[in-house]
Amino acid sequence: MKKLYTIIALFLLVAVPAQAKDHENKNAGTAASAHPEATKAGFEMLQAGGSATDAAMAMMLALTVVEPQSSGIGGGGFFLHHDAKSGWMQTIDGREMAPAAAGSDRFLDENGKPMGFRSAAPGGISVGVPGNMRLMEMAHKKWGKLEWAKLFEPAIKLAEDGYAVSIPQYDWMKRLGPLWNDFPEIQKLYWRGGQPVPVGTMIKNPELAALLRDLQSGGAEAFYTGKTAAAISAAVANAPSNKAEITPDDLTNYNAILREPVCTSYRVYKVCGMGPPSSGATTVLQILGMIERFDMGELYKNEPMKAWHVIAEAMRLAYADREKYLGDQDFVAVPVAGLIDKSYLAKRSQLIALQRARPQFPGMETYPAGSPPGAQVRTAALSSEVAGTTHFTAVDSEGNIANMTSTVEGPFGSQLLARGMVLNNELTDFTFAPEKDGAPVANRVQPGKRPLSSMSPTIVYDDSGKPVLAVGSAGGKRIIMHVTKTLIGVLDYNLPLEEAMALPNIYFGGDGVLVENGTDLAKNQTELSKFGHLVVSTNLPSKLAGAQKTEKGWVGAVDPRSTGQAVSELP
Repeated sequence: MKKLYTIIALFLLVAVPAQAKDHENKNAGTAASAHPEATKAGFEMLQAGGSATDAAMAMMLALTVVEPQSSGIGGGGFFLHHDAKSGWMQTIDGREMAPAAAGSDRFLDENGKPMGFRSAAPGGISVGVPGNMRLMEMAHKKWGKLEWAKLFEPAIKLAEDGYAVSIPQYDWMKRLGPLWNDFPEIQKLYWRGGQPVPVGTMIKNPELAALLRDLQSGGAEAFYTGKTAAAISAAVANAPSNKAEITPDDLTNYNAILREPVCTSYRVYKVCGMGPPSSGATTVLQILGMIERFDMGELYKNEPMKAWHVIAEAMRLAYADREKYLGDQDFVAVPVAGLIDKSYLAKRSQLIALQRARPQFPGMETYPAGSPPGAQVRTAALSSEVAGTTHFTAVDSEGNIANMTSTVEGPFGSQLLARGMVLNNELTDFTFAPEKDGAPVANRVQPGKRPLSSMSPTIVYDDSGKPVLAVGSAGGKRIIMHVTKTLIGVLDYNLPLEEAMALPNIYFGGDGVLVENGTDLAKNQTELSKFGHLVVSTNLPSKLAGAQKTEKGWVGAVDPRSTGQAVSELP
């Protein structure tokens, strides 16, 4: 049904001449996101002759309006770009940054103990300096084709004329009701008569529209200086709870960073993603590296629970390394090359037994972190990261790819608004306790530092060096697993992207393996438990989006669990 809807949506979009002016190519490309209005905005840019970057940035702006619970210009993101002419892939780090006032004790209570997440997230202390506008500025200068101002048109229209509240947005507005009694500004925008507005209600956001118009004419500088910067500082300083400080210098000192992609081979493919402060690429590539010695396609065909068992074991081992070694590489030494070293992963893979889960012994870690080449002595410590975020992908007529994951962290971020935009609570992605066992934690809070992230935008190349797949997801720390199981589905099981996205989600919690409710994996959890796993069925939503190269061209896809949409125009 979703495929049929996509085809219908395509014809509706293509049939509107006003949205397709300057369109000279029969194959405009593809756009995919978690919200139909954002996808429409991106595809309009492609139809107007814009690049994949133009489309992605238009989607980022539109999502600021229609998906405020997940992402927007009040947050940050990671951007992957493949250049069709040169074959180069480059990545931009637009992750939020801790302000100068954020010391290592930021999330400790009066007794020196780590605060609870629910106490720390709402209000000012969780807000990091937003990065998406500097990211957009850099991306557009490098790869944009359309005028900067045009990219804002769909978002401004949505903010001024209104958009329909989606089911996911309504669900979060309803859940956050008790909290919003302490945050009247955001409650006023999204509630009526003491209740969240129903699904389908048109929401207008004139303050956000005015902000977008200022950015449309004044560029990214109008975000980090002037009245927008003052509004951000005021919102944080006057927060109903957890008042904090973001100074003008904090905002003007922010820069997006062009970073080296992290890539390695997997079977005949090359898989590339974002380096630290993202843990996405290293952890995804570690899991793939550990399962590479197994014939996953045959296992899944003949003994599917054994395939899931192997994935679960590799997952636990990779996440152990993630918690110990990953952080902002500008502040801590992250052994990226060592973590994805083939010899190291081969040794880690030997910890996976095909017939049983790792045995548990009192006083010993069942899934210990390893010692990758180049690693410094470090203490493992868990970080907080809740299931928010969004992902979107665009491919233009020339074959350029823009693949971005964007976030405000938790649902509606810090619950604070500045000029109608939701401000992130990204600093809660830092590890609250700065030390463990007397040693500093890699992901501790420090001024100017960027918190560790699980966002995992990924591009895959075939054995001839041509891109064949771009994908990413929402879901907090689970993002890594949503992306990994999708990659396995496409590369090992030979599934179309949408079917790979639909594969059951898997994660872990405590000593147990978590499997998605209502799926074949959950129905067969007893069989999976025979390998020695404690298996628990639970709700594991995901919000994948991406595109796949097919014989007919690039085709977009979105997670069947989401309300997203993919639109593709094929020759």
